[in-house]
Amino acid sequence: MLKTLLRDSRALGVLAIPLILTQLAQVALTTTDTVMMGLLGTTELAAGGLAIVIFNQIRTMGVGLLTSVGNRIAAAAARAERSADENEGSSGGEQAPDEVRSIVRASMAVATLAGLAGAVLMILIGQALTWLGQDADVVDLTQTMLFALAPGLLPCLWFQAVRQFTVGMRRPQALLQITIASIAVNAGLNWILIHGTFGLPRLGLTGVGIATSTVYLLSFLALYLSAKKDKELAPLLTLDITKADAATVKRLVGLGIPIAATYGSEAGFFSITALMAGSFGPDALAAHTAVNQLVYIVFQVAVGLSHAASINVSRELALGNHDDARRLKNTALACAAAVMAVVGLLYLTIPKLILAPFLDSGSDQALTIATHLLIVTAFLQFFDCAQNIGVGLLRGLDDTKSGFRITLIGYWAVGLPASWLLAYALDLNTLGIWLGLLTGLATTAVLLLRRYSHSLTRHEQTHAAPAVA
Repeated sequence: MLKTLLRDSRALGVLAIPLILTQLAQVALTTTDTVMMGLLGTTELAAGGLAIVIFNQIRTMGVGLLTSVGNRIAAAAARAERSADENEGSSGGEQAPDEVRSIVRASMAVATLAGLAGAVLMILIGQALTWLGQDADVVDLTQTMLFALAPGLLPCLWFQAVRQFTVGMRRPQALLQITIASIAVNAGLNWILIHGTFGLPRLGLTGVGIATSTVYLLSFLALYLSAKKDKELAPLLTLDITKADAATVKRLVGLGIPIAATYGSEAGFFSITALMAGSFGPDALAAHTAVNQLVYIVFQVAVGLSHAASINVSRELALGNHDDARRLKNTALACAAAVMAVVGLLYLTIPKLILAPFLDSGSDQALTIATHLLIVTAFLQFFDCAQNIGVGLLRGLDDTKSGFRITLIGYWAVGLPASWLLAYALDLNTLGIWLGLLTGLATTAVLLLRRYSHSLTRHEQTHAAPAVA
């Protein structure tokens, strides 16, 4: 049993570790922008932060539309391998590579449409800010920043489409190198464009937006060129969206919309809890923000494991290996539990050291609240990680609608009411909010993992295992 778990963990880690490190590197990328904006002043930080919130919300929804691409690629590639084994020496394996190329073209078409529509939506939201009671100076800067960020959404989503292709083909290694390099390029461009060095005009906050859009374009080109140098990937990578199959595009959009809605729902859930924390004063909001950022950083481990498990489930089901798909759930959860246990132990033993980067210069009251929240977080992160893995496992079954419905129940029908009851009715304040979050995430995790087990059993009953050649 232990030997099997270790073997499965290694197989999962080959894909998960590069994805986890890539996610963490992306967090560093956004942190660099925040630091640079903070150096410009309070108004610039407020405006830039608001623009990035708008951009990230739309970008996240666009990424959700493309997330199922990796699963479709993995399944098609697995069918190609099986066909090659069963038809050795014949041309029977050619259909699946054609399917991969069709998915790649369709994903680029979806990315293009979503990028254009999202860019227009960003500008319109910026124009509407004047009607939402925001400070006039902040609105002016935010609108300018959004104009600079909007063009970057298109290459950002192109990058995601190619990323899903490389991950689906289980060759994601270049992602990490490119993302790490983008951090350095982004920091350099920020400095140059903000301050107008090398004879360039001094652009201030707008320079941050232009730098971000430029980095997205360069990252896409770097990933595309890297994939074209790969002998396995190059023949399958085609960007001609004019030949995109309408049925494949429709299929990707049908799978992607529930994922995009799930991402949006989760973001909205945590945004409301931030507003609730703010109702208890600035100390409570500062503590909530600091702990939430810690959760966000550690959450990237869950994202990497979830995506890797999802891709491997799609692959194993395409090969007819239902037992391996069933074990993947336990392997991913075991790996997540090991990481969360180490992190939780740090939260419980050295909370002040963990919180120092965020609250070292803040009030003692904020630090006390955050320390209490870390105790809850030490347990909450197990469920947060498990529910994200559950969503990924269901995505491996091409079941994106169930994940969306269950997260609605867990977040909005259980988590939010529990947070309100514990925070206000039982007078637990910010601690009550986080206990409610824990309740909602635990409910979501249990329902998602239960759904996966039942759906996998039904899939096994309706799909006969392929004959062994």
